[in-house]
Amino acid sequence: MDKNYLQDLLKRYDEGNASEQEKAVVESWYLSFRSEKPSPEIDEEFLRQLQQQSITSLTEHVRGDNKVRKMHRGRFLIAAASVTIALVVGAYKFVNFNNEKRSTAVAQTASAELLPGSNKVTLTLSNGNKVVLSGAKNGQVARDAGTAIDKTADGSIAYSSEAGGHQSDEPLFNTATTPRGGQYQFTLSDGTKVWLNAATTFKFPVQFNGTERRVELTGEAYFEVAHDKNKPFRVVSNGQVIEVLGTHFNVNSYADERVISTTLLEGSVKISHNGASKVIKPGEQARLSADKLDVVKVNTDQAIAWKNGMFYFHDANMYDVMRQLSRWYDVDVKFDGSIPDRKFSGGISRNVNAAQLLDLLTFKKINYKIQGRTIVITP
Repeated sequence: MDKNYLQDLLKRYDEGNASEQEKAVVESWYLSFRSEKPSPEIDEEFLRQLQQQSITSLTEHVRGDNKVRKMHRGRFLIAAASVTIALVVGAYKFVNFNNEKRSTAVAQTASAELLPGSNKVTLTLSNGNKVVLSGAKNGQVARDAGTAIDKTADGSIAYSSEAGGHQSDEPLFNTATTPRGGQYQFTLSDGTKVWLNAATTFKFPVQFNGTERRVELTGEAYFEVAHDKNKPFRVVSNGQVIEVLGTHFNVNSYADERVISTTLLEGSVKISHNGASKVIKPGEQARLSADKLDVVKVNTDQAIAWKNGMFYFHDANMYDVMRQLSRWYDVDVKFDGSIPDRKFSGGISRNVNAAQLLDLLTFKKINYKIQGRTIVITP
């Protein structure tokens, strides 16, 4: 393995001249090579120098791109230290794998068809009318029950009361639906901010006129709830109720996931299900599975990685990984044969094409082929 190649790779990354595949190598999957050993020609002094360079390059890029992903600097430094072995062992393999083993025609076709998701959502108004917001221009996109619905300059949707607008005494609801391959951000009429992940349905009142702020969720969303001590904010999701006054938390309640998880970043929330309830603190996650509610400590960066433009896995099996890929890339997944029990840990940008991400999985001796919009996983 060529030391100069590795140093040149980091230099190109630091200067912004790396290709998309090379960026994926540097930024992603830094823990999946933990069991690998560096090549004999890589000495300890070179490892030390490369480690320092990788930490400097990667932390600068995270600070410069915090709109896409905001990782805690201390935690990221630990991850960056681990990236050295991944680069030494994996970078050369990855780029050469694409050059030697994968035909250019197949790579271009797969990349063109299986693009990453983007901002897409359909809004159903209280009268049943549907508004596709993906291509809407900035400014007012609809009115509902004395409330203006505007698309802002950053592409999100904001609800605000109109002066003199008639507001119904009965609660009127809107429903936002993101497809597979979609995501969107909303600001509700009370100032609460909501980020919706792919394949998510979110039902909410146009105005919060009652004694509580109750919304319904299927899928995944991150909430930054505006504080109102007189109106608790409640999220109803797959049989559980999450109650807060003002806080930051993430809810994952996809129907095809084995566990419904609620992760708290700030404040305090209470989760209730079938008469049982748990109160969780920042850094904790409530998990509902088979009608049992438990609380565990977690890495909150992992829970909200999707909101910050990343996939993040920790000891995830192939089925866990592919469920996320299916939703984000709007693809079906088929497993053909007996799939090895491999574990995946690490992070990768959600902005890469599916083929680039799948190539990284091959280092775990997992094979794949792309047939239209179906990914077939084979041993």
